[in-house]
Amino acid sequence: MDKKLYDAYIKILEEELVPAMGCTEPIAIAYGAALARETLGEIPQKVIISASGNIIKNVKSVVVPNTGGLRGIPAAAAAGVVAGKAEKKLEVLADITPEEIEEISSYLEKADFEVKTVESGCVFDIIVELQSKEHRAAVRIQGHHTNVVHVEKDGKILVDKVYAEGQEGERTDRSLLCIEEIIRFADQVEIAQVEKVIQRQIDYNTAIAREGLSGKWGAGIGKILLMSYGNSVHNRAKAMAAAGSDARMNGCDMPVVINSGSGNQGMTASLPV
Repeated sequence: MDKKLYDAYIKILEEELVPAMGCTEPIAIAYGAALARETLGEIPQKVIISASGNIIKNVKSVVVPNTGGLRGIPAAAAAGVVAGKAEKKLEVLADITPEEIEEISSYLEKADFEVKTVESGCVFDIIVELQSKEHRAAVRIQGHHTNVVHVEKDGKILVDKVYAEGQEGERTDRSLLCIEEIIRFADQVEIAQVEKVIQRQIDYNTAIAREGLSGKWGAGIGKILLMSYGNSVHNRAKAMAAAGSDARMNGCDMPVVINSGSGNQGMTASLPV
């Protein structure tokens, strides 16, 4: 396999198989809100979240992790504003304390939240605007969950990147991927070069799947599959993936290693194997 292509495939794996806590769309909103709050430099009185229809659909009913069971877009933004750590990106809510959970609930009641649809033609589009009495800050994320394309404060532009749908930005070119080369890479890869990232995927995704089977999360589909259809290999594979998804989508604070930006895809692609 061509070395340049081989190295690109290693890089793609490292870029794709990253940890995230909770459903990735509300986490992206929380990340944008945390970054906007850092830019603003204070807790705002008003929060405006503008998002594409696909984002709104994926966030509106999902439990935001580490919030005491809060759901939806305002909750995700409030968590990011009050307690998010933007430098942790998709683990932006990982370090929330019990005291901060109470602060998030209180802030949701006190602050003014507005949710709007943005019609940009971009499937993944989030704008978080924060307003205090004297200042304003805004952050825009497009294309994928951590791709910040615009940051501004009080009209001063701090970050401004042009994004086109399908553009990879600073990531490795995904058009290099094809079935033939993926198979060749899998046959030839030095395991030591991917062991760390693959082992993390195994450890994290197995742990949350086991939590989904042992705890009370969501509809308990994993448990139902095992009780209804037995302990065969193919049924255990389905049950593990379903259990991990139940836990993740219902507020479990354990991280998942994602695939193509999705935790559910990350578990579906790894746990059955």
